[in-house]
Amino acid sequence: MTKPLILLGLESSCDDTAAAVLRIDADGRPKILSSVVHGQTALHADFGGVVPEIAARAHAEKLDLCVREALTAAHLTLRDVGAVAVTSGPGLIGGVIAGVMCAKGIAAGAGLPLIGVNHLAGHALTPRLTHDVAYPYLMLLVSGGHCQFLIVRGADDFTRLGGTIDDAPGEAFDKTARLMGLPQPGGPNVEREALKGDPTRFRFPRPLLDRPGCDMSFSGLKTALLRARDEIVTAKSGLTRQDRADLCAGFQAAVRDVLAEKTRRALTAYLAEAPATPVIAVAGGVAANTAIRAGLETVAAEMGAAFVAPPLALCTDNAAMIAYAGAELFALGHRDDMTLAARPRWPLDHTSPAMLGSGKKGAKA
Repeated sequence: MTKPLILLGLESSCDDTAAAVLRIDADGRPKILSSVVHGQTALHADFGGVVPEIAARAHAEKLDLCVREALTAAHLTLRDVGAVAVTSGPGLIGGVIAGVMCAKGIAAGAGLPLIGVNHLAGHALTPRLTHDVAYPYLMLLVSGGHCQFLIVRGADDFTRLGGTIDDAPGEAFDKTARLMGLPQPGGPNVEREALKGDPTRFRFPRPLLDRPGCDMSFSGLKTALLRARDEIVTAKSGLTRQDRADLCAGFQAAVRDVLAEKTRRALTAYLAEAPATPVIAVAGGVAANTAIRAGLETVAAEMGAAFVAPPLALCTDNAAMIAYAGAELFALGHRDDMTLAARPRWPLDHTSPAMLGSGKKGAKA
């Protein structure tokens, strides 16, 4: 690259409408010039989860405003942009369509190259944006709708070692919050309650630890929590504050233990390839949970791998990661045209069997 490349990124796969401007300098170093995210929490608060139709309409209304805000914050105009990168899947299809159509309009109107980006690749490549991590590295993507272990060998080269076969951890946290009468988003509120609880009072199951491999399941854990809650309510005609805190602590401990053990197994498979600088990176909102992160850091240290976690603002859905993934694909010669399609499902690893089910934050891949 002989001169800097400016990319405009767009993200609209679930309930965050986002735009960002990223500069790739001549030496290949990335710099985020602006990152704008408009959440939709208030729009969905009364429904206990994301309503796809409401989300899609909000994206359609906000995308152009986000682009304008991002360009203004970067002190640039479309004339300064060299390419447009957009999430084209996987996700809630209405939102993905809104983003793809907006990106197509900008690319066509300004005469810019268009790059369709896999939303999961955006997360998986974020450690390279924030920490300049070298390939190959192990990635744990753990969020509201996705949870999987990936060996990342390149911008378009991923090997999935395992993933959730039902509810992702973030989705399980949200459902736990509803069962406990806690507000959304569930993760932070369950964690706050767990800090006041006894994680040993309730011994919840650790699903799939009795089976080999890195696949995970959290649906049964949620059911066990529901039964424990109902038993207490029947016996006491309600829950005390301590009951609720203990239930949350027990649930969180179970998720922590499952993720730690599955990370140990994934690291074993990854380290067998003898990477020069072993790294396990984690992204997704659940990675902000203090207890879970501590468990993952302990496993990494025990197995001799560096632990990398991007800042929370870049772990959750954002457009800077999409712009960066687009930059890596652009450097490899990837280009899309006006036939670029929105995809509800889009696995990163095309050789592994598809993962079934649909999560709160979008279709699993």
